Amino acid sequence: MAQLATGDRDEALDIVQDSMVKLVQKYANRQESEWAPLFHTIVQSRIKDWHRRNWVRTRWRVWFTGSTQAEENEGDNPIQQLPDTLSADPSEQTERTQAMAVLEQSLRTLPLRQQQAFLLRAWEGCDVAETAQAMGCSEGSVKTPYSRAACIPG
Repeated sequence: MAQLATGDRDEALDIVQDSMVKLVQKYANRQESEWAPLFHTIVQSRIKDWHRRNWVRTRWRVWFTGSTQAEENEGDNPIQQLPDTLSADPSEQTERTQAMAVLEQSLRTLPLRQQQAFLLRAWEGCDVAETAQAMGCSEGSVKTPYSRAACIPG
């Protein structure tokens, strides 16, 4: 979820790590059944914080240099170019990779709230109440963004 929201694996890993640390620091004494919803809430909060910080950074970067970080980091990652040796059938792996790329691109086009609702409900398997808690909104405010996100083209 964090990687889709940020578009950057390293930033996503930082968000997840920060969220795990915060969960342990603040909620280690809670029941184990409460950890998953609390963790999702923390992750969603960290993603929102990242978007706010990134928006400010991008504005200043463009203002001072006239370019964005995305324009500066256009080089290919050589590790991502290595073949997957665990896949038995290359054509099957190609189909999966292409389908995942289409899904990720479609998810990136969604507004953040729809993206959060879809990922929490469809990928994480949270129910409406858990999703509402993680997103910090009412249960009714989860259903509309989720249904709109479920109708994404692609």
